[in-house]
Amino acid sequence: MKMKKIQSFIALIGFILILWSCSSSPAPLDPTIPTLSFPVNNETCQEGVSINDSQSSLEFRWNSSQNAEKYVLSLTNLDNNQNQSFETSGTSLSVTLLNGNPYSWIITAKGEEGSTDASSVSWKFYLASSGITNYAPFPTELLAPRSGTTVTPLNGEIILNWAGSDVDGDLDYFELYLDETDASTFIKQIDAISTSSETSIEVQSETAYSWKIIAVDSNGNKSNSGIYTFRTD
Repeated sequence: MKMKKIQSFIALIGFILILWSCSSSPAPLDPTIPTLSFPVNNETCQEGVSINDSQSSLEFRWNSSQNAEKYVLSLTNLDNNQNQSFETSGTSLSVTLLNGNPYSWIITAKGEEGSTDASSVSWKFYLASSGITNYAPFPTELLAPRSGTTVTPLNGEIILNWAGSDVDGDLDYFELYLDETDASTFIKQIDAISTSSETSIEVQSETAYSWKIIAVDSNGNKSNSGIYTFRTD
């Protein structure tokens, strides 16, 4: 009798294991990071197909990702920070853009439900315009302090850090604006020795600040980073 109970128990365990193996499924595989191909980073794109005097159609291209079922192209007009998103199952997509404008773009690969998305790096470019021979610098990327953060001054100073670039290679200098209201107060000029720049400034403790960077090239063309805010403790 005891042996029969043991055999019944073993059979039950086996049945449960069979049911579990049938009902469970392998976890979905995450897509790999997509690699951008075109338009090229930090260059002027001449390959748009003209639609009218102000617009052209441009084909974005990237390399496929393993385990990806679809892709999302995220596009930003750097002149006005307007964002657009487009979904496709392929590795290319044509979008209508404004001529002479700077853009940034990124591709996100999406896999099966339950998997983790994978995003590419961000690239920037200018869409060429027949009326422009020299382009303004790309809007400067403010790196630190990030907007909305709190920083601790050292000996009454903090360090501001940013990155700038220019498709014509003639970036000349940066203008730093900082104050406690709207970043309209000019502080100083910094030569554009490299694409990455930083400077130290005096600040007060427990004070909210706004700052921005104006990038200027050798032809006098300017671009505005937009305003970031931070607070000191």
